[in-house]
Amino acid sequence: MNRHTPTRARSARSARTALAAALLVAAALGGVHSAGTAAARPAEHPGAAPSPDAPHHGAVAGARTPGRDAGRDRAVEALRDGRTAHRHARAAALTHNWWGIFPQPGTHDGITATHSVDTAYRVSNADNFTYAPTTKAQNSCIEVVTAYWNSGNELWAWDWCSRDGGPAKILPLDADFRAKYTTAVDGRPAFSIQLVKDAGSGNRWSSYLYNHRTAQWELLYRQSGTDQSDLDYGWDIFEIYASVNPATGVGYYCTEARNTVFDSSTIQLRKNGVWKPARPADSPWTEANPSGRDFLCPPLKFLQAGANDHWTVRQ
Repeated sequence: MNRHTPTRARSARSARTALAAALLVAAALGGVHSAGTAAARPAEHPGAAPSPDAPHHGAVAGARTPGRDAGRDRAVEALRDGRTAHRHARAAALTHNWWGIFPQPGTHDGITATHSVDTAYRVSNADNFTYAPTTKAQNSCIEVVTAYWNSGNELWAWDWCSRDGGPAKILPLDADFRAKYTTAVDGRPAFSIQLVKDAGSGNRWSSYLYNHRTAQWELLYRQSGTDQSDLDYGWDIFEIYASVNPATGVGYYCTEARNTVFDSSTIQLRKNGVWKPARPADSPWTEANPSGRDFLCPPLKFLQAGANDHWTVRQ
């Protein structure tokens, strides 16, 4: 979903409105499909969601709040808004595309999933971003983003309810993160996240990371207010902002992420206090058979590994 690259040519509001229109057209044309293929189940998700009314087990240690590091803050500010003419010109050369599931309005007040992470993936081009996986519940104040960019590989809690928006909490995807929050899923490190609307709180949302050392969910970020995305559905998707490397004729990331597997498994939605796997009826695919060429990476494969609670993007 369009939001926060330094080469953004439109505001998040206008881009998401355009996206909503595009999805409506796709649905009318049969472009949004709900068929999924069965596959071997991944490792079980680590337990049920924490009660929104219960005290959390502690905040995530080591998370940075923008404002504490001047250099990092400048980079974050650039993410929020790049409106110079030069950046507008560069934005025209970017391809923005996404694929995954869109949990529909009224189907959930929470979402949880297990996301793969590849700390070896390095982005070279300053204009290119890979957000994969990235998750938001409908009308939620928070999006949890696995962000690969040339300033580093990070986990963001993106704030959709503040006036300025932006990554409100940032965790580097380093050795400490892997030791605390990841476990092997299909032979790859993966972490589990949850977004839940707190009961009786208006539109207050809490995001959690599962700490495998303590076997507890830890609060990552909490926020309340009005969702500024202008979209009523949620998402769990693979998303790129990419440009072509003239030396190879494909996106920079296509080469740099050749060995990276982007995977979201055990996607569940919560409604009325009950968690259930995402399914075709409530979480349609953005499209059934996307082409890697539309993502500047012809060998890219988009695998419906579950119906519709598991997807994989890989070469």
